Amino acid sequence: MTFLSALPHFIIMSAEFITGITVNGFLIIVNCVELIQSRKLTAMPLLLTSIGMSRFGLQMVIMVQIVFTVFFPLYYEEKIYGALIVSIWIFFSSASLWFATCLSIFYCLKIPGFTQSYFLWLKFRISKLTPWLLLGSLLASVSIATVSIKVDFPVKDFGVWSNNTLNATALKKNPINEVLLVNMALIFPLVVFVMCTFMLLISLYKHTHRMQNGRGFRTTEVHLNALRTAVSFLFFFVSYFASFMANATFSIPYKSQPYFVVKDIMAAYPSGHSVVIILSNSKLQQPFRRLLCLRKNQ
Repeated sequence: MTFLSALPHFIIMSAEFITGITVNGFLIIVNCVELIQSRKLTAMPLLLTSIGMSRFGLQMVIMVQIVFTVFFPLYYEEKIYGALIVSIWIFFSSASLWFATCLSIFYCLKIPGFTQSYFLWLKFRISKLTPWLLLGSLLASVSIATVSIKVDFPVKDFGVWSNNTLNATALKKNPINEVLLVNMALIFPLVVFVMCTFMLLISLYKHTHRMQNGRGFRTTEVHLNALRTAVSFLFFFVSYFASFMANATFSIPYKSQPYFVVKDIMAAYPSGHSVVIILSNSKLQQPFRRLLCLRKNQ
């Protein structure tokens, strides 16, 4: 793959980076201010702050990789690429996935109208349990990243730009990809996220169907919006998880077309998912619109 053919991917990821830095920075600032003003660990601001921070870091790592891959491949090989940068990337990816799962658990317990006793017990305690869920997610991410430093990850031959994609990557011949095995632990938050999302979809669908058969058009619109938000969450989460695992196999030829497509998808998740969070939250919509208007006026 040539340098010119990689530029469109760089432009796409630059747009995703600017969007991600803006929306995640907004989430961090707004929710940090709310936490400081309330002087207590309120569940939703704490969740959104954690998500914003993890995705801000993830966006920075992805962009550093792409900038040096496209413009300074040899410097990236000699000075940056190694166990440390891989473990940092794995930490922010893992934290972002775990925190998104915590948010889905929160939505699942707060919105649906299930009447089982254990569900009601969790529903009334989820706000107090949220800091502990986030702490557990953070420790799990640190553990996965720490273990990934110790494993024997494949080493790439960065080389120079060439039309021959067959020579774009040379990997160590390992019968087992240890990095992929370590990250298989992230299947657990994926399963929890999918289960919570489907429970949310079922509950919202039933509620919307009841409202459409009766009165309350405005409430129906609110729940239809929640349905669309849940589907968007699922799409971004699953697409990032799939591309993350594909990238963790280290089997995709370096600087090839599939390599940059995977990076495009990975960069879309921390920006697109956060945009959906802002647009689906009435408290965040107005200040975000004021921010956009302020930037336009400047």
